[in-house]
Amino acid sequence: MATRTDAPTRREQILKEAARLFAERGFHGVGVDEIGAAVGISGPGLYRHFAGKDAMLAELLVGISGQLLTGAKRRLQEADGVASEAVLDSLIEGHIDFALDDRPLITLHDRELDRLRDSDRKLVRQLQRQYVELWVEVLREVYPGLAEPAARSAVHSVFGLLNSTPHLGRPGSLPGRGATAQLLHRMARGAFAAAGTQ
Repeated sequence: MATRTDAPTRREQILKEAARLFAERGFHGVGVDEIGAAVGISGPGLYRHFAGKDAMLAELLVGISGQLLTGAKRRLQEADGVASEAVLDSLIEGHIDFALDDRPLITLHDRELDRLRDSDRKLVRQLQRQYVELWVEVLREVYPGLAEPAARSAVHSVFGLLNSTPHLGRPGSLPGRGATAQLLHRMARGAFAAAGTQ
């Protein structure tokens, strides 16, 4: 979501505001009228774009899981022939972009994943597993002595670190996006290095 530079579509505007409102007040604390008002249309007008709030939530959570996986695959393709260390840095940078630019989606995932239909929740988990496995493969190229279970644990731990951004305070209270991104990157590499040298 955060990597687009062209103007968002109405559907994307609705999803962005729905994510923000759901993260702030919870899924059940927000009505379609409020989401509509946030994008300048009537609540019933939302039904031209979505079947309801459940459909918005599913598209948000399935969508971001798919985007992370697609972005990671793209970074791996673009890095063909590049040193594994640089590939790992690229993956970290991509996840940091998500963690800083789509903070409401992290909150939403933590709080509302269980509200998805079983099929959507399974799809989110499947996409996430594939995303983790891409990282595990790259991490084990950087640290060949790192066993697969330890690599997987390290990846999940670093995701926890990077996905802590909703708890860092309001965007204006951070030291600046660039400085925060650099700090997160150093911390992620430090965590991987610690795992890789055991």
